[in-house]
Amino acid sequence: MIDLGISKLALIGAVALVVIGPEKLPRVARTVGTLLGKAQRYVADVKAEVNRSMELEELKKMKDSVESAARDMQTSVESGASDFEKSWSEATAGLNEPLREPGEADAYGQPVFPVYKHPKKNFRLKQKAVPQWFKSRAGIRTRTQSGAARVARFRPRPSSKS
Repeated sequence: MIDLGISKLALIGAVALVVIGPEKLPRVARTVGTLLGKAQRYVADVKAEVNRSMELEELKKMKDSVESAARDMQTSVESGASDFEKSWSEATAGLNEPLREPGEADAYGQPVFPVYKHPKKNFRLKQKAVPQWFKSRAGIRTRTQSGAARVARFRPRPSSKS
């Protein structure tokens, strides 16, 4: 911007005092100050907009580079997977033997048993309620009872022999 020193500002102030007069000088100074503030805000807004547009361009460039790197990685992974599938199929080509019944012997004379499969049951996740007749027959508690009540229930009765 314009390089104004203290001596130049004093000279401008003295000329303005002579030209405008001491009565109107405060109002003119206020108007000049508001105009300078508006100009500074406008310059700051323009700078911010320019910075935003530059950052947006940088982000677009970065996005393009990341997308191209992702595409390259995807093609390399796909080619690696296809190479692995080919080598796996070549390595396991002779292993396709007919399935035997459980208990039959394999080529080494060892019995072959089926692979264990989990029954996918969880006794904690029962869907149906247990019937009352089953609970009474099995002796399952249906009501909660405090410890003191349980002791009182099973306390031996005093004999009435006197």
